[in-house]
Amino acid sequence: MPNPNPIGVFDSGVGGISAMKEIRRLLPAEDIIYYADSAHCPYGTKNPAFIRRRIKKVAGFLTGLKVKIIVAACNTASIAGIDFLRQTYPQPIVGMEPAVKPAAALTKNGKVGVMATGVTLTGERFHSLIRRFAGDTEVITVPCPGLVERVELGLLDDPETERLVQRFLDPLVSSGVDTVVLGCPHYPFRLPLVKSVMGPSVPVPDPGNPVARRVAQVLEENDLQKKTKENGREFFFTSGNLATVGRTISILWGDDEEAKVKLERL
Repeated sequence: MPNPNPIGVFDSGVGGISAMKEIRRLLPAEDIIYYADSAHCPYGTKNPAFIRRRIKKVAGFLTGLKVKIIVAACNTASIAGIDFLRQTYPQPIVGMEPAVKPAAALTKNGKVGVMATGVTLTGERFHSLIRRFAGDTEVITVPCPGLVERVELGLLDDPETERLVQRFLDPLVSSGVDTVVLGCPHYPFRLPLVKSVMGPSVPVPDPGNPVARRVAQVLEENDLQKKTKENGREFFFTSGNLATVGRTISILWGDDEEAKVKLERL
């Protein structure tokens, strides 16, 4: 039967809002609770055991708010612990993976570049994606330390952020990749710069849209949709600094005023 309970979405910080925007676009009636674990961001520099401890606490918090589905809108969290979450919590769990499969289908010269965190790029789940879907495609990986932190502060158009993005893209340009994968939900907020550097002929698959489509599919398959014509609401929680996180969420979500974020330390 229809379920009015909210969708739960989390990330190491505010980056998962890129996926949350796609969820909102596809599912306008659903209420969404977002948790930014900003006090422990970035996950990409942490070891997998620490990440699993954190996401267990975050998922437990969301479960306490009676969410009907949990979305790990974080490649690093999904790589390090999506199977662990599915074994621990009863709700459907949707993860986020680097778009290796669609990129391998899009490339014309057989060279794909992947921008991601160190944990994502070294994780077995990522290497499994390459084994299963890359085929003969050459996958050039680039770890991007520091970029998540810039987005967390809302410094999207800052000169230092632009220099970082340019530096991370240089090896992909020199390698001649013709498709780029954004393997972290923070990175789409710098998508215009990525496209500007790589050129209009280089596709950059949207990492948030497949997640949103999967959420919609799972809700439909389990008859969990919220049946109403009213627009859903958003609720934001964080483990980080309220002023900083609230300001950045307002920038990324696009509110006219600072987002109302509640502090919930886990």
